[in-house]
Amino acid sequence: MSPGEIAGLIVAVAWAVLVLFLSYVLVKLGGTLKELTRVVGEVGDSTVPVLTEVTATVATTNITLTSVEEITGNVSTITRNAKALSSIATVGLGNPLIKAVSFSYGVRRAMGGKKQREIQKRVKDEMRRDAHRRRRGGRKAAKAARKARKTAR
Repeated sequence: MSPGEIAGLIVAVAWAVLVLFLSYVLVKLGGTLKELTRVVGEVGDSTVPVLTEVTATVATTNITLTSVEEITGNVSTITRNAKALSSIATVGLGNPLIKAVSFSYGVRRAMGGKKQREIQKRVKDEMRRDAHRRRRGGRKAAKAARKARKTAR
């Protein structure tokens, strides 16, 4: 065999190996695509019921939000009415009530003021007596200390 024929044989074998390798890769790729097609089909089958449930949930939520809007409007009306009622009560009852409370406070203060003054006077007298006793006790202690020093010399 000539060197050209050997080279041609090597090239033919290389092409055969390459074709076999590529056919193996294509077979594996075909299996992968088949599996991918199956998974996509399953996802599609399970997605339709989920989307149906989501649609029903959104519809129910919209109905609930409509009733919440009505409730919010009613609460707003009640709040305005309560504010108006409290304003009327303040004007109608507030001033006379404040005057009555002020009057009763003044009467209590006037009646209790005498007792308070008596208590304050007794406290002041007691504090004066305590201070006087402390001063006398301090003088006696100083006198005793001087006497003790004289005796010690």
